[in-house]
Amino acid sequence: MSNSQQASGRESVRLVVISAGVSDPSSTRLLADRLTQKLADRLGEGGLTARITVVDLAPLASSIAQAMISGLRSEQLATAIDAVAAADAIVAATPVYKAGISGLFKSFVDILDDDLMIAKPVALAATAGTPRHAMVVDEQMRPLFAFLRALPAPTSVFAATEDWGTTALGQRIDRAVTELVLMIRSGIAEGVADAGWRSYQHQFGSAATHADQTVADVDFGSDLMRLAVGGA
Repeated sequence: MSNSQQASGRESVRLVVISAGVSDPSSTRLLADRLTQKLADRLGEGGLTARITVVDLAPLASSIAQAMISGLRSEQLATAIDAVAAADAIVAATPVYKAGISGLFKSFVDILDDDLMIAKPVALAATAGTPRHAMVVDEQMRPLFAFLRALPAPTSVFAATEDWGTTALGQRIDRAVTELVLMIRSGIAEGVADAGWRSYQHQFGSAATHADQTVADVDFGSDLMRLAVGGA
């Protein structure tokens, strides 16, 4: 067993790619794929197998909107959320619209339970047509994932139209991947979540893997619950 496997206590890593690209082909998805491939290669060099799940948000747009309105999740959306909950690391990529992250991306994050990404290593990425939006990743995505108590890699990756094919983009991808691999190998996610989980203020119903509440913890006899089911 390699040193990296001994440190992390695993032989494979569950990578989940969240892509909010909507065009075909999508530059956002292409950037996410480049990050993910480099990440899988780097993990493989250390003896770890990458198990990759891609969550494309475009086909889930209607389900996401319905979940925001009614709280009900389609089977496909529930499967996507379960994948995020089970991830060992995440690659999150969004296009930039109107000087901000995609509304589809933000809407997906809005329906996630607050505890879902605690201590998960995350690579942040965004695409746009102009380099003037380069700070959107750090100004909007980074605080969003900080609220979720995830662990974004220090280096974010942004690609404007003119960045494709440049060595500079490849170097930024390499830096972000290096940082994420070190976080994965260190086992920091498990250590943080296991050590601090009970001190967090949890939202009931979370699919987060460390949640220890069940339906038995709900007081169905309370006034609020009786009202919710139509009782007096």
